[in-house]
Amino acid sequence: MGGTDSRDSTPEGQETDALNSSAAFNSETINIEEQKRSWKLTLHRDRYFGSLLFNVAAFILPALYGTLSKLWVADIDSSMVVTTDAYTYMNTASEAVNEGLPRAAWVIIGDKASRNLAERLQLTHTLIAFQTLLGFILSIIFLGAAPRFADSFVPEEVRAASLTYVRITSFTVLSGAIETAVASATRSLDKPDVPLVISSVKFAVNIILDLLIISRYHVGSFQPTVNMQGIIQLVCNLTAALVGLAYFLYFVSFSALRKQRQDSLEYHSMGSHTSTSPSIRGLRILLKPGLICFAESAIRNALYLWLVTTVIALGSVYATAWGVFNTIRWGLVMVPVQALEATSLQFIGHKWGQWRQRIGIHNRRPRASWKEIYNLINPALRSLVIALIIEVPMAIFLSAFGARPFALYISGSSEVADVTAHMWRTIDWCYIFYAMSTQLATILLATRPKWYLYQSLASNLLYVLPWAIVCQVIHLDEKNAWTYHSLIFGGSLVFSFFDVLIVVGIWMWTLWTGRARLEAIQS
Repeated sequence: MGGTDSRDSTPEGQETDALNSSAAFNSETINIEEQKRSWKLTLHRDRYFGSLLFNVAAFILPALYGTLSKLWVADIDSSMVVTTDAYTYMNTASEAVNEGLPRAAWVIIGDKASRNLAERLQLTHTLIAFQTLLGFILSIIFLGAAPRFADSFVPEEVRAASLTYVRITSFTVLSGAIETAVASATRSLDKPDVPLVISSVKFAVNIILDLLIISRYHVGSFQPTVNMQGIIQLVCNLTAALVGLAYFLYFVSFSALRKQRQDSLEYHSMGSHTSTSPSIRGLRILLKPGLICFAESAIRNALYLWLVTTVIALGSVYATAWGVFNTIRWGLVMVPVQALEATSLQFIGHKWGQWRQRIGIHNRRPRASWKEIYNLINPALRSLVIALIIEVPMAIFLSAFGARPFALYISGSSEVADVTAHMWRTIDWCYIFYAMSTQLATILLATRPKWYLYQSLASNLLYVLPWAIVCQVIHLDEKNAWTYHSLIFGGSLVFSFFDVLIVVGIWMWTLWTGRARLEAIQS
């Protein structure tokens, strides 16, 4: 009566309602647990967003320290801020080595479909051993060539005082070689926690020692010097690189071998007769794509350093402004771009290996559907969208509010701050194109490194080289220099975007039509 459900007043009805309520509660609980499990999987280091979080943390710590170190050096002697850029240029000069074999990791070590874990570990150990040897040789060369290096990359006003700093930091090339090899290889192995350990150790030890020794709050009554900062940086870089290497060997490499011995099935799947020790065979596999990446980096960085000599020659104010500009660029703008690039390379490398395995690793003329092509490039497209969301507001904010105050705080000079702000406002929009081109280029680097070389050669030889020659033959001074340098540094970023876009378009067309001629996978 009155619309009352009779089930509400009977024991059977009450029991049914209780069961339904319990079932609904259990279903809701299961859904919540599934959502939690889904989030955990999404943020795992072998998933895109999980790996991206690790990479952001790993890149942001060195950038933050690079900014803080300039602040502390400015407190010691603002005229010596430009000296710390010698460390940057030294690492740029050695970048061809660090971007040679390590960049081959994405297409070789990242191919987990065609190579078992033991083979990938052997390639990793080979890469690290070879890069360590190269880094040591380069450090000796930089130590012996310190006077000539200072002549080229340190302004004349502080050149004599900077020579010792250049000698001290020469062995950071060795630590950089170890760090880059370990970071690239472990990211390819889906272990982005290893580069994060390296960055965390470097940041923590640097901050502690800097606070104790060279900051305005340092312990003792002595006067800190720039050379002390160089020594601290060297010690911390070497410590972080070695700790990262030890962490990788114990928690990744040795743990995999222990698991191999304990599990006969895993032992069989990894390849019971495959050694994980460095080998000449592993070096040969890495060399082919590695030499391509080395050639690309050598040409690009040689042109950049040639241009930097024209910047240094204009005196301390202009050179310091360029160094502060680079601090803004590398400390703020590049961190999300680099993190997105590393994440995109990791997953495109995996997808490319899986696709090659599916079509047959000896199939030299495959055809890919548009759906397969989209699946291959999806990580790069995702990174490109995220890069735009981050970089556009950042560029607007820095231009409107941040560049000059930041430059003034670091340099302690209004003149330097004005020049830096002008530099940034002139070409800030070009770094939006840089962010996009970097993500698109990962498609080429993680699949066909030779094509990556082609697009870089087009950009550097057709655009950068002619302008670099112009800068050598005309008279540059502080009033007209940025007119030319902005066309080179900013214009090359825009040119590279359209260059990469065209090459990626051709790459897609050749795969779709079956005109691509792929290299056979060596194992």
